[in-house]
Amino acid sequence: MTAGVRPHPARFTRALHAARPERVGIVTSAVGLGLEIAGLEVPIGHLVTVGEGPTAVPAEVVAATSAGVRCMPLGRMTGLVAGAPARARGTGVLVPTGTGLFGRVLDGLGRPIDGRGPLPRARYVPVANPAPAPLDRARVRDPLTLGVRVLDTLTSVGRGQRLGLFAGSGVGKSSLLSMVARGTEAEVSVIALVGERGREVREFLEDDLGPEGLARSVVVVATSDEPALVRLRAAFVATRIAESFRDTGAHVMLMMDSLTRVAMAQREIGLSVGEPPATRGYPPSTFSLLAELLERAGTAAQGSVTGIYTVLVDGDDHNEPIADSARSILDGHVVLDRKLAVAGHFPSVDPLGSISRLANRVTTTQQRADATSLRRVLAARAAARDLLDVGAYQRGANPLVDAALEHAAEIDAFLLQDLSETASADDSWARLAGLARVLGGTR
Repeated sequence: MTAGVRPHPARFTRALHAARPERVGIVTSAVGLGLEIAGLEVPIGHLVTVGEGPTAVPAEVVAATSAGVRCMPLGRMTGLVAGAPARARGTGVLVPTGTGLFGRVLDGLGRPIDGRGPLPRARYVPVANPAPAPLDRARVRDPLTLGVRVLDTLTSVGRGQRLGLFAGSGVGKSSLLSMVARGTEAEVSVIALVGERGREVREFLEDDLGPEGLARSVVVVATSDEPALVRLRAAFVATRIAESFRDTGAHVMLMMDSLTRVAMAQREIGLSVGEPPATRGYPPSTFSLLAELLERAGTAAQGSVTGIYTVLVDGDDHNEPIADSARSILDGHVVLDRKLAVAGHFPSVDPLGSISRLANRVTTTQQRADATSLRRVLAARAAARDLLDVGAYQRGANPLVDAALEHAAEIDAFLLQDLSETASADDSWARLAGLARVLGGTR
């Protein structure tokens, strides 16, 4: 060192940090889906690298005990052995943000998988982020057009609302999401495909979403064969990307298919780290995690994230634990009916079983009256279904049923919509008003 020259404090600090001995833990067991590591003090949520060379795999700390930490791998554990070294990365999962994400397809950890190279001008932020404080949220007042007639009129959605699509498998949830992605007037769409079949991902991107929908969307994919933690993280990565656009004042549409598979991933993780099974095998952490995830959507001081989440109901049981918990948190629910789907009725939305808790705040008095007129006729037809099926209904017994029978073609024409068709809000409400007049609706 030259005499009289003092070392720069920052350089001195960096030199001390570089010369500090590296602390290396070891894998003590690898059982089921988890790893136990001794010798490391790493906070929950941070990452570690387990193993060396080509067999090294990243893992996230999900639990801590006096003997060490428990981790879930973010990759395959093939090749790992007891005694393998483990090194702390010093950070948690980071998520890319920015306009360079438009039109890109990412994996469950935010890495591009579309073969188009790295993400340009991406800024990375931690996946963990608190939900907006209740009193900092703007009230939901403005309607949001989804491009689907039955949703825009009978279950109207506002900017910042959270809506659930409840249905069994194969009833048209993904197709309905693709219609919303193409038809919504939201500025940005973030789509999370969690636990999907690998075969369906490309079909969704090319056939359902299409170039037009993909151009203003960010798609996050974690297929069913991915580790449970990757599937879980995909939901939070998509939510964090949506939040980053909301922070700039944008109005974002977040679509997640499906919330049930997120809960199943958390069930695998919770049971693997020793949580007791509770309702139908779901550990208690599953329900608190759903609340944490869903509360991060919605309005903030500026911008909004409108969330649409599909819920795969078990055996078409709409009161199973995940469906019941999600329904209690969300701001509305849309029920898709298998009978309608089998009959070729698309979208297979059951208007009588669906409700938007914020419809009264984003529609006018006349719009609500028109929607009520149609609902009353549909309810009367449903109540008389048994009589109609056996031919025992007598015309004139109920004017509402008579109207439903006389104008069945007009009602079906309003409720049906082709997958490639996008309906404007003005056209949807005008058609509903005309139908209400035909049905003799109240004014």
